[in-house]
Amino acid sequence: MTFTAPPRRAGWIERPDARIRYEVTGEGPAIVFAHGLGGNLMSWWQQVAHFATRYTCVAFSHRGFFPSTAPAEGPDPAAYAADLAALVDELGIADDLRIVCQSMGGWTGVEYALMRPGRVKALVLGSTTGSLDARQMREPERSRLEPWKQESAAARVALLKRNILPSYGARMAEEQPALSQLYNHVYGLTQGFDREAVRARLDALRSRPPESLAAAKCPVLFVPPEEDIVLPPFAAAAMAPVIPGAKVVPIPKAGHSAQFERAAEFNAIVDAFFAEVGA
Repeated sequence: MTFTAPPRRAGWIERPDARIRYEVTGEGPAIVFAHGLGGNLMSWWQQVAHFATRYTCVAFSHRGFFPSTAPAEGPDPAAYAADLAALVDELGIADDLRIVCQSMGGWTGVEYALMRPGRVKALVLGSTTGSLDARQMREPERSRLEPWKQESAAARVALLKRNILPSYGARMAEEQPALSQLYNHVYGLTQGFDREAVRARLDALRSRPPESLAAAKCPVLFVPPEEDIVLPPFAAAAMAPVIPGAKVVPIPKAGHSAQFERAAEFNAIVDAFFAEVGA
């Protein structure tokens, strides 16, 4: 049998102060992929290749992230959920939507799901709890937060001195140098604003109590990488019990960008979750 690749198209969404680039690959129920601070729409190449034979896969670049544009003052994460709403409305997929997020993309996914309660079929939060505030999570995990912050900050500084981005970490750099090189290229495509300023804006928006995500009325899957030094990997286990329909499936021996580093494991976890919740 002759193989036929999934159909693919690309376009732009015009926002009042930005242009959002997106790519659509495949056919079927829709999945939107929301990338992290170190990425862009290309960060999901391994997920798109896996899911596009069964789903319509929509990858987009957040405002300011290559090749999307942003205002001169840089991207404001407070606009991300509205950007996503404009995108899914333009594509006509708002009522048949699954959202898969990584890191910064979790802010987008959580806020969108709360903006449109009951309309997201499944929300996957990889390496993130989005705008849910870890300082408000239950004990004993909450007491681990400050020591973790100090230890992880020191670990990030040490990695940068070794020319390794904390957003993927030492294990991927050592075990998968070619993949790390590709990540570096994707990371380097976004220029023109201070990523740390965006990180500070994200921190300011991290204010929701964990139980507030219950209002989204959708199944939630947390996928924390156990070696994450960017966001606390133990936060998911503390938050899931107060969110109806939420579950946690960690990925061992993986850094912050587990969907990049351990794609086969990540994809299998998401597949199983979609099957479990009928998404």
